[in-house]
Amino acid sequence: MISPDTIKLLRECDAGIKMGVLSIDEVLGYVHAAKMKKILIECKEEHNAIKQEIQKLLDEYHDDGKDPNPIAKSMSWIKTNVKLIVDESDNTIAELMTDGCNMGVKSLNKYLNEYKAADDRAKDKTKRLIELEKKLCEQMHPFL
Repeated sequence: MISPDTIKLLRECDAGIKMGVLSIDEVLGYVHAAKMKKILIECKEEHNAIKQEIQKLLDEYHDDGKDPNPIAKSMSWIKTNVKLIVDESDNTIAELMTDGCNMGVKSLNKYLNEYKAADDRAKDKTKRLIELEKKLCEQMHPFL
């Protein structure tokens, strides 16, 4: 029998990926530096690849996944758009992406600790997602 923790952890990863991809999509049109745009597009592709793997596992467990919290989604959209109205620089985008990555790493680690009974496949996907978020954060440092 599958642990409820496995499904809960996969759902949180699913919601986090959706939020991350939405955030990248929101800023891509404002990016000036070709290198930053390339980094963000590649990161989005990596997020989508992990999302497909997570969706495969969720399908095995007959679960639809989870959408991001509508309030968190709205607050992120407001913050992003207000900051970009004031300053459309790559620096602002790097700050937004860094804040988002740090929030993602924090949340995913929290869920990894909270759902200890999740199976190894779910934990491995979560750890890969954490590493992807850390990597993007580091890649944004030159633009800060």
